[in-house]
Amino acid sequence: MSEHQQHNSPLGYRGPTACSAAGITYRQLDYWARTKLVEPSVRDARGSGSQRLYAFRDILVLKVVKRLLDAGVSLQNIRTAVNQLHARGVEDLSHITLLSDGTTVYECTSPEEVVDLLQGGQGVFGIALGGAYREVEGSLAQLPGERVDGAPQQSVPSQVGLTDELAARRALRAS
Repeated sequence: MSEHQQHNSPLGYRGPTACSAAGITYRQLDYWARTKLVEPSVRDARGSGSQRLYAFRDILVLKVVKRLLDAGVSLQNIRTAVNQLHARGVEDLSHITLLSDGTTVYECTSPEEVVDLLQGGQGVFGIALGGAYREVEGSLAQLPGERVDGAPQQSVPSQVGLTDELAARRALRAS
């Protein structure tokens, strides 16, 4: 499935799937949703027994938040960075590099901006969102999603199951 198809597809991902793809704990996911750091854009939990559904973009942002936390950036500075990222679409995110000196998070959209920031002589680390984008995409290809386009709510087979289904169809056609 191409990037465009996957991210405009009518799929949502439950909390455990989002956690697995982003590399976070369910406790982190729940806390970040309740404090509105990263909220599920497909469907929020509405009372007991309801399930949050996260879009691909939400999971990408979760992965970025995790990486920034692991690098020692404060939750307050991460919240500021996330608010800026929410103004962009998924395609835009894949072309951004976030750099941080451990305190401030800088958004760079061109190689020149990255070079300018690095020439300041200060130690920084970077997160190329295109790489995180591909990692989340690869993880989600192996995990279940749910259709949210008005079709009945059902689990969508993982990429492995889809491959098996296609192989079965080809075998039927060949016979």
